[in-house]
Amino acid sequence: MTLSSSAERPSRCADAGKLEVSFEFFPPKSPESEVALWTSISRLLPLCPSFVSVTYGAGGTTRERTHQTVARLVRETDVPPAAHLTCVSATREEIDDVARAYWAEGVRHIVALRGDPPAGIGTHYEPHPGGYAYAADLVAGLKKVADFEISVAAYPEGHPENGSVDTDIEVLKRKVDAGATRAITQFFFDNDIYERYVERVRRAGINVPVVPGIAPVHSFKAIAGFAEKAGASVPSWLAQRFEGLENDAATRQLVAAAVAAEQVLDLVDRGVTDFHFYTMNRADLVYAACHMLGLRPKTDEAA
Repeated sequence: MTLSSSAERPSRCADAGKLEVSFEFFPPKSPESEVALWTSISRLLPLCPSFVSVTYGAGGTTRERTHQTVARLVRETDVPPAAHLTCVSATREEIDDVARAYWAEGVRHIVALRGDPPAGIGTHYEPHPGGYAYAADLVAGLKKVADFEISVAAYPEGHPENGSVDTDIEVLKRKVDAGATRAITQFFFDNDIYERYVERVRRAGINVPVVPGIAPVHSFKAIAGFAEKAGASVPSWLAQRFEGLENDAATRQLVAAAVAAEQVLDLVDRGVTDFHFYTMNRADLVYAACHMLGLRPKTDEAA
């Protein structure tokens, strides 16, 4: 047996201190889900993420709960929070007021998104009269409110409403030109798709970080449904990994952890140093993937 050098695999000798992770959470809908959210946050924050983001429901339906969660992060943690904001169902003045309130709370980072229409209001997006029409407009408006750090969305397989990667890159360039400082991708499972997308983004003259969005597979059925709505492909090999495990939660968890670790370690081998995890308010698989990246909790004694 020939032993290979670990230098052939950067992920096996990577300096975890050079890696950055961030986590996305969604605001709780009930007292029980609030406990689950903060349990997950408490589990993941010792890994010292560069920031944590809190989502904003379709049509701004979670505006108050998002604000409450972000405000609590500011008060009770040292990790910079990023608040999601969308263009949907609000005038420019209303959105600017929300942004000013965040700035007053100490929030310096916004994830600026076009957003989706609320459930039951149709599936086709229509700009709100008097509102910001698209994410690039929102980015420009936020920059006038305050000097926010602004992250925006990117779609390696094209936005689901147009399915064109070229169109997505044109839209991304408009957002960056308006002041966005980071792009976070829709989740994907084929790292070749991400790598090709980043190459095309760079050829288009876009030089901000394009951070891969990673979605651990807590439920294959659920993630397949999310992927269909988001325009993300689900490789046949991924379906095969979870085949026959519908009633075997323990094995399904092990397989999901292995899949997540495999993806992030391969990305490290390709030179990626920054990861954004869609946690679904659950810490287990995200924590395992971060552990595989070499990240360890920072205790007060080690700080």
